[in-house]
Amino acid sequence: MKTVVITGSTRGLGYEMATAFLRNDWNVVINGVNENRLNHAVESLKKIKGKGDILGVAGNIAKSEDIQNLMDSAVKQFGAIDIWINNAGVNQPSKAIWELTDSEIDALLNIDLRGAILGTKIATLQMEKQSEGGMIYTVEGYGSNDAMMLGLNMYGTTKRAVTHFSKAYAKELEERNSRVRIGRLSPGIMITDFTKTALGGEQEIELSEKTKNVYNMLGDYPDVVAKFLVREMLKDPANDVHINWLTGRKVMFRLITAPIRKRSFFD
Repeated sequence: MKTVVITGSTRGLGYEMATAFLRNDWNVVINGVNENRLNHAVESLKKIKGKGDILGVAGNIAKSEDIQNLMDSAVKQFGAIDIWINNAGVNQPSKAIWELTDSEIDALLNIDLRGAILGTKIATLQMEKQSEGGMIYTVEGYGSNDAMMLGLNMYGTTKRAVTHFSKAYAKELEERNSRVRIGRLSPGIMITDFTKTALGGEQEIELSEKTKNVYNMLGDYPDVVAKFLVREMLKDPANDVHINWLTGRKVMFRLITAPIRKRSFFD
């Protein structure tokens, strides 16, 4: 039976991907910094019908020792890791970059960028030992395609860096003839606590009516996106794959049909 590790997976997209993998009979290892939330997520996921097992490991994804403990715990429990997903991330306060405090900038860089880099490195070192290698995914976000908006540009900077990092890492894996592969997950716009809070829930974000309108036209709940992403990951794609939910064609269709669909996630 195959095993997936998903960082930052006690709620939102990470939790929904865990649910989808369990329903496909995978072992699932979830992670979060809040132990109470982690335990609650584990108990909830145990109710999912599937042949796989669930393991929760607490830890801060910005700390290499915590990532290593996550990996070691997963390997001890299940023997090998087939997929590792760098999903953990935090949103930024709705401020211009120069208005952010040093600690806020550090949190964004450490969790959204450093965590993905360290997670990828540690996963690679483990998967290189495995006869069948393994697959690593990094989750993209606003800014990965060079989009810019006041109040999201520091977060976007980390995500643009994550995209470059993943593509460069894929090239290095090929040059070393590695059994490990890496790809990118682009979930689009999701309606979760992430969109309304900053720094992991520490601060509330007041969304403008313009932003709400964009979310209503283009947004989705994470369970919908997770089912698609997991279905594509189960196809065992090649190195440097880009799994994109909100394609340009889908954006155009939703913009054209918005007056008819009239969705509202904020009522």
